[in-house]
Amino acid sequence: MITAAISSVRVGTAYGRRVAGAGPTGIRFPAIPLLGFHVMRTGHCWLITERETPVHLRPGDIVFIAAGAEHGIARHPCTLRELTPADPPAPPPSTPVDFEFLCGAYQFPQGRVPAFLRRIPPVVAFTPDYDRHPELRMMINVLAADLDKPAVGSDAIRAALIDLVVVHILHRLGLREDPRIDAGVSEVLAAIHAHPERAWTVQQLSEMAGMSRASFTRRFRDAVGMSPMAYLIDWRMTSAAGLLQESAAPLTAIARRAGYSTPFAFTAAFRRKYGVAPGRFRELHTRQT
Repeated sequence: MITAAISSVRVGTAYGRRVAGAGPTGIRFPAIPLLGFHVMRTGHCWLITERETPVHLRPGDIVFIAAGAEHGIARHPCTLRELTPADPPAPPPSTPVDFEFLCGAYQFPQGRVPAFLRRIPPVVAFTPDYDRHPELRMMINVLAADLDKPAVGSDAIRAALIDLVVVHILHRLGLREDPRIDAGVSEVLAAIHAHPERAWTVQQLSEMAGMSRASFTRRFRDAVGMSPMAYLIDWRMTSAAGLLQESAAPLTAIARRAGYSTPFAFTAAFRRKYGVAPGRFRELHTRQT
């Protein structure tokens, strides 16, 4: 599942910024379709969510946000409603601030959140083991330097750095994968991820899992949150979006790799998920190198 989540993330567009907070409250981030993280750089503050108890954050802590859940960063424990909406004016360099953090995020095309990301906790804070993973500290430092002094090619560098940090976070969360995903369902997921082009049927997948069709369908839905065929279609479109964004392959070839015999059927399915035709999606979301 972690591999699928990472691939799903890469369909989005990466953004990065530095945020500083001052004053009696803090900053509230609205619920929008993105996946992102905050890395605390200086100061102490609190993570505020709608339902959970405020979490004290220290320098080096990371907050991970899946699917754009509403949350806030505050000077003191409070409620979300007490916080100022995001995008406040940046304070002058000489102005003391209570805390400072880096933001990295992927905004998803046409607001469509990949299926796997709906299974990840909406907001989670943790303290990385930087001694065990010094590469994470290095990536964060390079990202901070790039945000301070952008240069030629910074957009591509920033996207790559955010990509790597997200991969690290998702791997860490992967240590707590959903225990309901048993070996049979895991084998099916691996097969779908490796070969989305195959004309899979529920019967074939249930036989691969070593279960009856009814039992397999029930366990798959419990683990993944959708039926096997709905998931197969969702994964095909996620894979196709990645190919459109990262390769120059013709539409006919991408349609075949997504399991469609004609570009017409592929275009119709792609438009249903992303709201635009594949060609237009490529124009809007091709990564600049």
